[in-house]
Amino acid sequence: MTEPADLRGEALIEHLRHVFHQTPLHALLEIRFEDLEEEGVVRVSMPVSDAAFNASGNLHGGAIATLIDVAAGSCSARASGFDPGTQSLVTADLHVRYLGRPKGDRVYAEARLLRAGRMLIVVEIRVTDPHDNVIASADFSAMVVPRREPLEGAASDPQSPDL
Repeated sequence: MTEPADLRGEALIEHLRHVFHQTPLHALLEIRFEDLEEEGVVRVSMPVSDAAFNASGNLHGGAIATLIDVAAGSCSARASGFDPGTQSLVTADLHVRYLGRPKGDRVYAEARLLRAGRMLIVVEIRVTDPHDNVIASADFSAMVVPRREPLEGAASDPQSPDL
């Protein structure tokens, strides 16, 4: 496999997708990329399903926050130019406003880059249902930091970026 430090452009995006699909929580929630074509924008989706419900039968706030984190982290990774061989991209701040319940079978998080500095990346996110009802909005920031080893017991590739 190509070392992450050697990856740029589309090769980096493919590597990040591969790492993304190895994350058990992403698989459980069935999160998928919808659109990566527009510069500075990432769109991901998640089904409104039992795996994402809370005890009262509503879409769990943590599932929505995870969807937001994936969209915003991916947007940040594309915008930052970080080197996954020597650096990690970590969530520094996430503020979610829950605005309503979805009507439909999927929710979509669209992350838009506000600013990408050398160390801090700021993204705004809207979560909508298939009828374009806004069910959540969020502000997100990520930081580029020196590469860290995975937590003990974490099932991850030490060469993969922290996303």
